[in-house]
Amino acid sequence: MNLVGRFGQVLSGMDLPPGPVLLAVSGGVDSLVLLDLMAHAPAAAGLELHVGHVDHGIHPDSAAVARAVEVVAGRYRIPCRQDVLHLGPDASESIARVARYASLRRMADEIGAASIVTAHHRDDQIETVLMRFLGGSGPAGLAGMAPRAGRIVRPLLSFWRVELVRHAESLGVTPWEDPANRDLRHTRAWVRHELLPMLRHRIADFEGRLLEVAEQAARDRAAWDTVLHMLPGLDLRSECDGVSVAASPLGGYDSAVVRALLGALGRRFGFVVGPMRAARVEQLLAGGRSGAVAQLGQGCAAELSFGRLRLFREATSGEGGRGPDWVPTEIGGGGERAGNGKGEGNLQAGIWHLSWREDRAPERLERASATSWFAPGAYLVRRWAAGDRLRPLGGTGRRLVVRCMQDARIARHERAAWPVLERGGTIVWVPEVCRSADHLPAPGAAALRIDAYRA
Repeated sequence: MNLVGRFGQVLSGMDLPPGPVLLAVSGGVDSLVLLDLMAHAPAAAGLELHVGHVDHGIHPDSAAVARAVEVVAGRYRIPCRQDVLHLGPDASESIARVARYASLRRMADEIGAASIVTAHHRDDQIETVLMRFLGGSGPAGLAGMAPRAGRIVRPLLSFWRVELVRHAESLGVTPWEDPANRDLRHTRAWVRHELLPMLRHRIADFEGRLLEVAEQAARDRAAWDTVLHMLPGLDLRSECDGVSVAASPLGGYDSAVVRALLGALGRRFGFVVGPMRAARVEQLLAGGRSGAVAQLGQGCAAELSFGRLRLFREATSGEGGRGPDWVPTEIGGGGERAGNGKGEGNLQAGIWHLSWREDRAPERLERASATSWFAPGAYLVRRWAAGDRLRPLGGTGRRLVVRCMQDARIARHERAAWPVLERGGTIVWVPEVCRSADHLPAPGAAALRIDAYRA
């Protein structure tokens, strides 16, 4: 079976959900072939293809390459999204890679794509496994790249680069060759052009042997990923900014088992938990102090809170830490910035989305709900701050908002990004936590209804 037919079978077996899909196209031969194969594969008939190109701003010809990618996408009548990063000529491979994937995820979010398809192939896999071995990676790292890892989809992993080059030649396309791919100062280029040729010359079937190691490691990794779901009492949960498990069962396992489970938990989260990070988490568990946080690097941390171990992003360890940036915004009044001037509108506040409209107030308001009703007027949505107080609905006196959050079992790292609603300096609502007794509408009267949920 030819390349096109085999690719169709692989893509069909990946069972991608219908809807928008982002194709990562650099302009190189591999990604141009990926674009052609995706555009003609029957298995892609239910997919809404979009090309995503990241101009790193490293090479002086990068703008021309971006224009060429846009032209090629136009030939296939596929919309093209582009992002310019301005990294500069001194950016390292790792910096460029992290920035590239962040950019691709932003593009995917903008179009609502559940999948980001990349052109990694079998030669890339061999280089990746060898580089991870040289870097001291453990078994999970030696498994190499998975065909599917979260939103990242790699349908070309079973194909050799020489096959892709032949297909590109049959199309008559002129791919861009990144000079960095031959710059031996870069580790991957050195591995590709110097180390691998020596190993192939010295060791018969070196590629096959290395891929067998990767397959064995992948089976081991998949087994631990399965165990994460099967162990009694572990209670694996996905959260808006990470993942969590019950902490107490981990205390009954040997350290080697705990570290393997932490590695699987990190993979579920899309974050590598190697030996050093696992040791920090083990220290956190041994301390047993609720609210304690261990920084793991790269914007990630672990927290022990309310009997659960959480891995999360975007927040800091302190009560006054900040989450995703957003500014205080007035809503609900005729002149609100985020509305339409008619008493209704929408607002994105970090990971929170709020919408509001005019409505009749119900007979009874719930104290800890994601929806509430307020007397008509303008209200300010802002970030919670230490020292904030409110007068709880159905309670007595004024209470610290942080105490209300603790009662609602809101993890410490989540509180920094939590919104509060105030009017005239008085806090009237903390979504999902506590409704204030202030500015209540009369039952059945015209009121401002606000719905809040976390993205």
